[in-house]
Amino acid sequence: MKSRFLEQWISDYLAERRVRANSLIITVYGDFIAPHGGTVWLGSFIRLVEPLGLNERMVRTSVYRLSQDNWLESEQIGRKSYYSLTASGRRRFEHAYRRIYDTPQESWNGEWQLVVLPSTLGSPERDTLRKELSWAGYGNVAPGVMGHPSTDTATLMEILQDTGTQDKVVPLQAATLGALSTRPLQDLARECWNLDEIEATYREFSERMRPVLRSLRSTRNLDPEQCFLIQTLTMHEFRRALLHDPQLPAQLMPRDWSGTAARALSRAIYRITWRHAQQHLMAVCETPSGPLPNAAPYYYERFGGLEAESPEQELAEN
Repeated sequence: MKSRFLEQWISDYLAERRVRANSLIITVYGDFIAPHGGTVWLGSFIRLVEPLGLNERMVRTSVYRLSQDNWLESEQIGRKSYYSLTASGRRRFEHAYRRIYDTPQESWNGEWQLVVLPSTLGSPERDTLRKELSWAGYGNVAPGVMGHPSTDTATLMEILQDTGTQDKVVPLQAATLGALSTRPLQDLARECWNLDEIEATYREFSERMRPVLRSLRSTRNLDPEQCFLIQTLTMHEFRRALLHDPQLPAQLMPRDWSGTAARALSRAIYRITWRHAQQHLMAVCETPSGPLPNAAPYYYERFGGLEAESPEQELAEN
């Protein structure tokens, strides 16, 4: 049975937020389609996202643009068009969704990943690389130098390879000397990343989503389609907030960082909705072989394990 509160909340959200079709389709594809093999019949995908305010024309235009940007590739079988993730698109999704679903680094040894962008790097390549590094949490630590405090060299090298700049920039590792939680380091973090604005975005997200969590917990028989819509809009909104979050180590962050509560809230909503959302997804979407295949094992590892008890349950309510 559909919840009146959730139905009204979904309607109000879609009316007020004016979600961009491309961005919302990327959310649905990454959150739902990618774990099930990454291929779907376009007609069934159109039915899936129609309740999100996306009509057939908008969906066809968006998937065409995503194909032009090498996220998706199409295959015509009879009169049906099927869209699949390209190898490049799959890598992009995996990289992006690691940031969303994996637990942020809890400890830091003072190591930095740095990238020096020489003046010889062309403007188009420079802009593309800056965009990809920014999404991965890198900030401008000095003119022509982007950096991030972490030990994750693999992600950096993936970005350089995907952008074709691995032999055009200078990747470096550096180490912080002295204490790892000093005032100068925290000042540097605020200079390189707009933490106040990011914190405000997370706080706004939590204020918007807490009533949804309370309603989900008080509803006895959840509706699969509503759960799909709520999960999609929750993760879309969380992704928008996370887009500008560098996910810095705790030593560099303000106390009571609002992003921690926002992540706990997203996880709590996800753990309630995912089974019902998957039920709706499997009932609607098709592949050339019939129904979608079962989700890959990594899907169940999201947010530290979908089956696990959440130690953050109380935090999500506050």
